[in-house]
Amino acid sequence: MDERVIRPSAEVAEAIQAGRPVVALESTIVSHGLPRPDNLKVAHEIEQTVRDAGAVPATIGMVGGQLVVGLDSSQLTRLATADGVAKLSVRDLAVAAAAGADGATTVAATAAIAARAGIAVFATGGLGGVHRGAAESFDESADLSALARTPVTVVCAGVKSILDVGATLERLETLGVPVVGYGTRRFPGFYLTDSGHDLDWSVRSPEDVARIMRARAGHGVSGAGLIVANPLPTDEQLDPQLHDQVLADGLAGLARDGIAGKAVTPYLLAHFHSATEGRSLAVNVRIILRNAELAARVAVASTRP
Repeated sequence: MDERVIRPSAEVAEAIQAGRPVVALESTIVSHGLPRPDNLKVAHEIEQTVRDAGAVPATIGMVGGQLVVGLDSSQLTRLATADGVAKLSVRDLAVAAAAGADGATTVAATAAIAARAGIAVFATGGLGGVHRGAAESFDESADLSALARTPVTVVCAGVKSILDVGATLERLETLGVPVVGYGTRRFPGFYLTDSGHDLDWSVRSPEDVARIMRARAGHGVSGAGLIVANPLPTDEQLDPQLHDQVLADGLAGLARDGIAGKAVTPYLLAHFHSATEGRSLAVNVRIILRNAELAARVAVASTRP
């Protein structure tokens, strides 16, 4: 890895070299997913959650054109508070680097950079996926194709419930990306405990996940990632009736205002935040903190002999 282009922090580099557990974290949730000033506070809470569970956090982002694996406090503050921070998927990385940009990495970019840096576990909130109406628009998140070629274990709460969940699961199957439910055979729906879709496999412990990781590495027949779908407890999810009404209103707003493409997800997430009077934001924070803890426990289990 060329540290002139991708630079790990001293703590992360030392941990990787020593074979200690490390968890990759995305920066898009900091720059684009949460409102200020909560975003910076939550970013520090996420990292502390990883530490408390025994692993080293490595929040990934771009600062002045350089990819950093393990943003320090000042760099994290810069991405959380500056205007004009670019949202970077894999395709954007080289262009943004050449421009000397500041950027926050998406799930796809974070997973790819983590794998390049030698980090095997990544925690996020919810994955991107196939958008509703994709049969006409071909609108599908780069997260899916990135995970098809990136050998990283991703702990998440499923895919965002604003997406076409069934179509997303079909695409993951086609792309050869395995999905296991953590303590469940039902795929979670981000804000909701249950999206209404079954899963073929489930695990009950971080050690179960670590065994899968070792088996896949030993087989050597797939370069895809592994999705660990970690549902919220039912008493912590967003009220399902409220969720369905807010989603219906948001989809109607998209059609009314002619919003499409990259603008869809930010619009709907902002709509959820406003329409639920902040309850969706509280759920979102619970999701990422729970996923960060589980990812750290998986990372610890995977580094044991």
